[in-house]
Amino acid sequence: MTHDPFTVLGLEPRFDVDLAAAEVRHRELSRALHPDRYQGKPAAERRMALERAIEVNAAWRALRDPVTRAEALLAAGGVELDERAEPKASPALLMEMMELQEELAEVRGKRDAVGLRRLGDTLRTRERELCARLAPAFAAARGDAARLRALLPAVGELRYLRRFFEAYAAAEEELAA
Repeated sequence: MTHDPFTVLGLEPRFDVDLAAAEVRHRELSRALHPDRYQGKPAAERRMALERAIEVNAAWRALRDPVTRAEALLAAGGVELDERAEPKASPALLMEMMELQEELAEVRGKRDAVGLRRLGDTLRTRERELCARLAPAFAAARGDAARLRALLPAVGELRYLRRFFEAYAAAEEELAA
């Protein structure tokens, strides 16, 4: 069983993957592997189809998230993924993330939906810009582990942004209630 989401979905391994095409491929495979199609088949065949369906769903989830997509490309290029062994985030990034968390806590405390939306828009723009820079960098580094390792700080920044969005989503839910 492979865990490379690109291989699972039969897509070219690239950071700027066409998510619409990936979704179509996911749906096609999901339909083909649906349990109803395997009724009356031997238990081993039903089990294999179920395992493959689980793998297809996991691959789709991985490709939708730019962090796990980047990690899949790094792993495929021979770069060991271990946050403890990766380069440490710059003090400037750490300070910025701390300030953003404080700003989030402030707008959350004030129940400021407009401020929350503005903060989210700003960080979504930053994430898009970072992804736009990563796409050609991954393409240029294909197969070169040293060049791929050089992308680790940017992938780390993307992770920090993703963690921020988890807290942001909780704040959004809280303000919507």
